[in-house]
Amino acid sequence: MGMLNPSILTLRIFLLCLTAPILAVAVPSDPRDVNPVEVGSALPEVQLTDTEGKQHALSEVVGSEKSILIFYRGSWCPYCTRHLAAIGQYEQTILDKGYRIIAISPDQPEATQDYAEEAEFNYSIYADPDLSATKAFGLAFERVHRKTGGTQILPVPAVFITDAEGRITFRHFDANYRERLEPEALLKALDN
Repeated sequence: MGMLNPSILTLRIFLLCLTAPILAVAVPSDPRDVNPVEVGSALPEVQLTDTEGKQHALSEVVGSEKSILIFYRGSWCPYCTRHLAAIGQYEQTILDKGYRIIAISPDQPEATQDYAEEAEFNYSIYADPDLSATKAFGLAFERVHRKTGGTQILPVPAVFITDAEGRITFRHFDANYRERLEPEALLKALDN
């Protein structure tokens, strides 16, 4: 077998470089096909946006604190807001156990700020408007809107618990956005 012509090899490499970003952002069209990061994994290196529009590395947000990361679809989702409120009722118990609560949604920073102001809890809310964190955690899927036929990328709602070293010690996700981790189950997971 002969060597490839250098021009053809260069063209192949160029085309591969062009398509790599497209392949990297591909997400499943079915929420049952997401592949969240595994227990035992280190937190992905991603950027989050605070309610004032400032970017922060997730590692900076978490620091060396044990944390609970809650990915939700957005403040427009009633299942999400009820879940966050339910977790908020146990906020002091969670803090007393030494954990920090961080909620992450694909909302724009302005929407997260509005929601944070009206919510009845004190934990941190961050925006992931480009869904880079959602994708890095393996939670992104593309939904087709029933009425318009348009598409939207959303996270499968999920909860991750991390230790002080930034390792994931627990994960819960459900492709059915109506099903959420009950606060009592979360508290039990914190004790394990």
